[in-house]
Parts: sequence; structure tokens; C-alpha cells
Amino acid sequence: MVTLPYLTSELAGTGGALRSCDEDFVVDEELPYAPSGAGDHVFVRIEKRGLATLDAVRMLARALDVRDRDVGVAGMKDRHAVAHSHKLRTGHVRANRFTLRVRGVAPGADERARAVLSALSQPPGAPNWYGEQRFGRDGDNAARGRALVTGARPLGRDRRLDRLMISALQSQLFNHWLAARITDGLYRTVLAGDVLHKRGGGMFVCDDPATDQARLAAGELAITGPMFGDRMRWPPEATPAFAREAEILAREGLAADAFAQVRALAEGTRRDAAIEVRDAAVVAGDSTLEVAFTLPGGGYATAVMREVMKGSDRVDADPGAA
Repeated sequence: MVTLPYLTSELAGTGGALRSCDEDFVVDEELPYAPSGAGDHVFVRIEKRGLATLDAVRMLARALDVRDRDVGVAGMKDRHAVAHSHKLRTGHVRANRFTLRVRGVAPGADERARAVLSALSQPPGAPNWYGEQRFGRDGDNAARGRALVTGARPLGRDRRLDRLMISALQSQLFNHWLAARITDGLYRTVLAGDVLHKRGGGMFVCDDPATDQARLAAGELAITGPMFGDRMRWPPEATPAFAREAEILAREGLAADAFAQVRALAEGTRRDAAIEVRDAAVVAGDSTLEVAFTLPGGGYATAVMREVMKGSDRVDADPGAA
């Protein structure tokens, strides 16, 4: 794993500890639609504490006498959190509202937190890292996914688990790409060949960096990074964007077609490099800090909080959250 850089390195963090107890990390899903009240599925809203998402799925399946794969979830929620989740398909969450409590902070932490959140609220937004939860309790999911992709380990009978492992590898490679953009000063810079995402719209390839740079600064566009797979949309060859993405695979000793044999489990896609941070609020307490904000579905609160806290060893007390 590479060391992830801070985007707001010039701003002091709050320090402190997050997740001293489950109630310090509260997540509420905002759905893009309301249940119709009719159909072949039961819409379930659950509150879970100290329970991984897949464990909750198994318990719900047993209670309803159905197969695990017949229980859909909109997203993987943290084990050590109070999470309010719904039975949906992956990705069917418009946004998540996070209310987090940081303990053991010094006076003035609220102003430092507001300064960081204000910076992250400006276009293009906060780095859209995959959080530690993505990589498993022991942090080895990406390595296990690599073994599946390279054929060093055969695919198992549990396709959901195999898909999770391969997804962890894709996520790790995306983080490597994003870290390089920040370290090289290119987080807010559009390159020729970048695959860009219109806010609320489709994707297109940049062939006019000057024009698209202005649109990025206005919050109209997002640069996207690679979630490698056999059907991922690559930047055009012989462009700076293509060279940077190819280099990520080369550093890992993976060929451009490395994911071809697992295409049924990981087709590949693009992921926004930045994520919009909305409705941020900070309330100071007695050596505590309550931080609340809303992220689009797929965003990790811990990715924002590492910028807010900086240098803490308790941003994610248990990386086995998913």
C-alpha cells in the first residue's frame, strides 16, 4: 500500500480519535426513490451495530428463509457504526449523511475542522479515496484479489466473496492512481486524454484541456480514474492520461489485459477522482467534536475525516468494517 497524501496539507488537523464507540459513527442513507408499496420484493430498513454488512445479509436471509444472494444491499456499511441501511441493489444510494464524533481534541479544533471542510467543499471536492474498510479486517483483500486475477489462486464457489476480493484490488490500484495525481500536483489539472464525467451526465474524453479546466474549476466536471477491468474505458493511447494509468499497472507487474479472465466478476469502470462534500457542520463539545456532512453514494467518510483529523491513528479503529 502506498502512503496516501493529504490534499489539505497546508491546513492543521484536529487530531483526536474517531470510533471510540459505535455511536460515534452514524450513517443514514438517502435514497433516489421511495418504495412503491407493490411488487415482488420486500423493502427492508435495518439498523445495525457492530455487525458487518455480509453478516447482516446472512442473518436476514436466514430469518426470511431465502438465499443470501436474494438479499440486495445498496452499499457496504461499516461494522463499527450505527448504520441505517435498505435492501436494494449495490449503488442505489443517492447520498449518505454522516454524523461523526471525534474525541480527545484540543481547544480550537472546531475552527480547524471548519477550515478543512471549507477547502474540501470547493470544486472539484475531496479526494474520493477508497477507505480502509474496502481492504478487509486484515488488510489483505487486495492481495487475495491479485492472486485471483493472476491465476495464482483459483476462483472459489463463493462468487460474491471472489468479487469482493477483486474489487479490493481494483480499489487499491485506483488509490495508487489518485495518490500520484495529488503528489504530482495534478489533482485539479485536466490532462489531454482524461476521461471526464459531467456532473449528473455522461463521460467524454478531454481533447481541449484549457476549456475543460475551466469547467472543472466551476464544478461542472470530474476527472475520473481507473477501476481496471476488461471493459473499462481507457484514455486514448499516446496521451498523458493513458501513460499515467498504464504506469499504475506496470508498477504492479500487471498487464493491460490482466483482468480479462475475471471479466464476469469485474468488468471495470471509471470512478470520480473527487467527491462533493455537502452541508458540512461542526459542533464543538467538551474535548469532543461533532462533524456532519453528506457525500454521494460510494464516498467514504473516513477519506474526509483523515483530512480533517490528520496524524490520528484512530481514523478507522477497525479496518474490517465492510
